[in-house]
Amino acid sequence: MQFIIIGLGNFGAWLGDNLTRSGHEVIGVDHKMEKVEALKDRITHVIKLDSTDIHAIKTLPLKDADAVIVAIGEDIGASILTTALLKQLNVKRIIGRVISPVHETVISAIGIDEVVHPEQETAERWSKKLDMNGVVESFNISGNYNIIEVKTPVKYVDKTIRNCDLRKHYDLNVITILRSESKESIFGFEKTVKNSVGVVTGDTVIMGDDILVLFGHIRDLRKFIEENN
Repeated sequence: MQFIIIGLGNFGAWLGDNLTRSGHEVIGVDHKMEKVEALKDRITHVIKLDSTDIHAIKTLPLKDADAVIVAIGEDIGASILTTALLKQLNVKRIIGRVISPVHETVISAIGIDEVVHPEQETAERWSKKLDMNGVVESFNISGNYNIIEVKTPVKYVDKTIRNCDLRKHYDLNVITILRSESKESIFGFEKTVKNSVGVVTGDTVIMGDDILVLFGHIRDLRKFIEENN
């Protein structure tokens, strides 16, 4: 997979390093040459670039990236402008680092659904989440057991929980299903909100845009992801 990380402070550098070591292609971007030089041997590619300049940001392979992570730290203005430009350029998946409630409010209003809180979340956790293709969210429970949110594989669309029988085939439990609803933000951008359907039963029908919330051993979760992507 290919990721672009904009902002190579502590969080961005850690994330880029972890993803590179996991075998992914990572393009690290920062406007400071000293950060680019410091990370040239740890991240696949590093580039000095002003991400608030639309002409500069257009030179990045945005359409080929599986996700663009805006990891800019203290400069909230640069973070917001960069995020708005990426949204304007129709980047398919944008993940934004936020450092304050106001920052998160503005980023969310722009239409970004995935945000990172570095004070609460680790780069290691996010590298683990991004490393598993199709995973929307990942939560460690204890030891090797996780809860993940994963996009519904095509073969399970229009089937019931009973017919899928993930417990038999993968030893996984479906905790609930998240369904997306589009709403318009105050700036006119479309924002997607995920709502839980509640406790599922064997008769619950899975729909095309559903996100499955699964619980199980990390080994079984990886097997499920590998066989359904």
